[in-house]
Amino acid sequence: MPKKLIQRFMPKAETLREHKYLRVFGKLLHKPNLWVLNRKSAPGAFAVGLFVAWLPLPFQMVVAAGFAILFNVNLPVAVALVWVTNPFTMPIMFYAAYLLGTRILGHKAQEFHFEATWAWIEASLSTIGPPFLIGSLALGIVSALIGYVVIKSMWRYSILFKWQKRKGQ
Repeated sequence: MPKKLIQRFMPKAETLREHKYLRVFGKLLHKPNLWVLNRKSAPGAFAVGLFVAWLPLPFQMVVAAGFAILFNVNLPVAVALVWVTNPFTMPIMFYAAYLLGTRILGHKAQEFHFEATWAWIEASLSTIGPPFLIGSLALGIVSALIGYVVIKSMWRYSILFKWQKRKGQ
């Protein structure tokens, strides 16, 4: 069940190999293990994708692809999961990361008004930047661990369920 469900949402290998930003990886994209979906590659891909989704970086797909290649996990799943952060979810996720970061660092949360300017970003790096980055890393690590454990458990459960079904026949 997890394999069929995951495959429904996976981007196609050809689409990713031809993506203009992913071409940077060249022949590394031809490693067969990056495109196989099995009990070893799926949990790792979920961990990579969910971790990178929390990183406040541009080109998250490229970063996720790099980590997928590095850890030899399913690249389409890792890349697809960074789409968790999108224009609708990003403000909520990143504000939650900031609030968690203030708690971790023992700071008081400051009120701020976002402006999409370079000057605002430079000025904010010293005030809200550290809690935001710490919170993003913490939530990325926690999400990666939870994603890994949940997918590994679902995969194991589905295998046990199939074995039980065979025994009963």
